[in-house]
Amino acid sequence: MLDDATTAQLKSYLENVTMPIELVASLDDSPKSAELAELLEETAALSDKVAYRRADDDARRPSFAITRVGTDVSVRFAALPMGHEFTSYVLALLQVGGHPVKVDEDVREQIASLDGDFHFVTYMSLSCQNCPDVVQALNAMSVINPRITHVAIDGALFQEEIDARQILAVPTVYLNDAVFESGRMSIEQIVARLDTGAQAKAAARLSEKEPFDVLVVGGGPAGAASAIYAARKGIRTGIAAERFGGQVLDTMAIENFISVQYTEGPALATALEQHVLEYGVDVMNLQRASRLIPATEPGGMVQVELENGAVLSSRSVILSTGARWRNMNVPGEDEYRNKGVTYCPHCDGPLFKGKRVAVIGGGNSGVEAAIDLAGIVGHVTLIEFDSQLRADEVLQRKLRSLPNVDILVSALTTEVIGDGSKVTGLTYNNHPAGTTNVLDVDGIFVQIGLLPNTEWLEGSVELSPRGEIVIDDRGQTSVPGVFAAGDATTVPFKQIVISMGAGATAGLSAFDYLIRTSAPAEAVPA
Repeated sequence: MLDDATTAQLKSYLENVTMPIELVASLDDSPKSAELAELLEETAALSDKVAYRRADDDARRPSFAITRVGTDVSVRFAALPMGHEFTSYVLALLQVGGHPVKVDEDVREQIASLDGDFHFVTYMSLSCQNCPDVVQALNAMSVINPRITHVAIDGALFQEEIDARQILAVPTVYLNDAVFESGRMSIEQIVARLDTGAQAKAAARLSEKEPFDVLVVGGGPAGAASAIYAARKGIRTGIAAERFGGQVLDTMAIENFISVQYTEGPALATALEQHVLEYGVDVMNLQRASRLIPATEPGGMVQVELENGAVLSSRSVILSTGARWRNMNVPGEDEYRNKGVTYCPHCDGPLFKGKRVAVIGGGNSGVEAAIDLAGIVGHVTLIEFDSQLRADEVLQRKLRSLPNVDILVSALTTEVIGDGSKVTGLTYNNHPAGTTNVLDVDGIFVQIGLLPNTEWLEGSVELSPRGEIVIDDRGQTSVPGVFAAGDATTVPFKQIVISMGAGATAGLSAFDYLIRTSAPAEAVPA
């Protein structure tokens, strides 16, 4: 089941298991059950602290539990945890086996003190890059607090269950048999949902922070680069981010990051955060900005108000709030979001195996999505508003070679149609002919570009007609002491490498502003 290199690596990891664990399987006669049994047997053979047995005590088959012998500590997978979920499997082995869960001590205490019984179920797919974060977070919580249980289910193995619950997006999380959330979540976000007093406590802690020299709002590539370049100057630097990594977390393959032939978004986001933390940057995650308050005098404090009510002060601010997927803004889109309307072909494509889907958008993202989906679903219709596709020619040639793909140009999607619980189709106008048409589909993948996250800045800094922050060649905005970088700005090309360069420029410009207007605040100790 495992190749020699993976086996050697897993054996090395299992040396960190300090408490005996048992792999308890529920299997049937399917090929996947045979593969799972092989994986569990191979795992148990690598450590004398790991045992395997078949119990067939769970209705979902194939599935297995990892249990700490003699305790209630356990996690369960109804899956063959390979692909993106192999890391989740390894971490579960280690954590159930007594290796410490790596989490902030305050968060650990919150989890341990949660009062109640919380039974989580996560529906995921092995090709989803967002799913491991949720699976690993809930597994870790169940190890810290045995009153929390978690089962991670591969939707492709349990299609009847997926259909019965009408799950059309992953990860989808149920808590005590009710829908809890859909989409990527960190352990801090999950805990904040369960601990109702967490937000007020966080706001109080944040408001007590000393003023920063440079405060970066946003934690994507631009924000990380800004913070690193500022912190290297020895000045007090902070990052307030809704989610560290930004859009990079939702990016699967990255093949144009110079000097790195291939990486994936979550891996790059982790590397960015580790690099930032090396310089003592105060990272305030899960914090969404709601208002920018410019300084009242030259060289004075700029303030950023957060949605939880906290107010952060800084001598300079760098705005790097990035962008998000653009919506179609048609009737039915919001109603059927995650019920057939989706924005991530890598995550949700496997849920539409054998079905008919539409991809909206004829740029590179749309054409790449259509190519990927064509290998999974029954049929793909790509819909483009323009009279021709805008994707690179090599992608267009590949798309046109696929037998289960139709391409509609000069077509404007006007409505998402559903039966009240899931998507059943869409309507589109053929704008040269002026006709309205109905297309029967089970899923709609929206790939029509990006929208800057700048609504909260309206009236405080100059924005372009497209809502982008207007900057000069130094990253300076219309407000003294406030700089900006990345996809939220008027920079013409939205690329990771460009955002990083712009972030470095903004960080250096902020430092130059500080030394020209006032003495820096107390430096970070060496």
